Amino acid sequence: MTKPAGIIAATATLFSDAEGAVDLGGLVSHCRRLLALGCDGVNLLGTTGEATSLPVARRVEVMRAVAASGLPLDRFMVGTGAASLADAAALTGEAVDLGFQGALVLPPFYYKGIDDAGLSAFFEDLIARTDRTRLRLYLYNFPQNTGIRFSTEWIRRLRDRHPDVLVGLKDSSGDIAAAKALARDLPGFAVFPSTETAVADIGSGAGAFAGVISASLNVTAPCLGDWRDAGDLAARIDKAGAIRAALSEVPLVAAVKWALADLTGEPGWRSLCPPLVPLNAGQEARLIAALAKTDYHSLRDSFTARRPN
Repeated sequence: MTKPAGIIAATATLFSDAEGAVDLGGLVSHCRRLLALGCDGVNLLGTTGEATSLPVARRVEVMRAVAASGLPLDRFMVGTGAASLADAAALTGEAVDLGFQGALVLPPFYYKGIDDAGLSAFFEDLIARTDRTRLRLYLYNFPQNTGIRFSTEWIRRLRDRHPDVLVGLKDSSGDIAAAKALARDLPGFAVFPSTETAVADIGSGAGAFAGVISASLNVTAPCLGDWRDAGDLAARIDKAGAIRAALSEVPLVAAVKWALADLTGEPGWRSLCPPLVPLNAGQEARLIAALAKTDYHSLRDSFTARRPN
């Protein structure tokens, strides 16, 4: 199966009611739009997708809807992490059985002070419960939210035991230097920082990234859709980076969903699953002012011209 690489959008989830039901058709259409806009792949049910706020049954429902849609599953990485080992194993097994390219797994994030022995117990059991001939596991390093930072030596040990299973890591720490060091120290291990401003560092050399997995690509994908052949890549990255910085001035998931509602004309995108809430009036005004200083409004035609069925 092809390994994911390049620009990968961490898709937002479209809800159909206040109870957290997912608009499955709308979500599938959005995933199709992201690929049409030039994204190399999609990260389904991650942080931007509010996955940890959804019950296991709903996450499975989303996976099955995407799997049945005809979308190319070899371009999808699915977030399957959970604080419960049983839940994480069930979700990961479902992703593997449905044929998704990879499973992106958070560490168990509730109890603090988890050491390497605890992490090993969790991930060894998770791998043992899943079809290892097909599992492609990506660690999700997000210490700000989980309280856990994967160490290079721990990753190396787990990878040595499961070289065909543990294939990469998404790094949402914001520490690009550390992400580059990890890519350099673990040759062949796919590292994905969480910002499109790192697109210029995608490559195959020592310390290069396999790609980027970013929430703001839901919005900025038109800036970078043909990034491999773009003669003006630096300018495109600057444009995307400025929009990302504006979105980041307020809570990012809510900002991304506000922008999707604005760009697509689909107000349902403004809904979030508690405990996340939509932007308040002050935050919305701040976001609008920040976006006005960027090329954000030039993106509108790209979204209205691609309204997938």
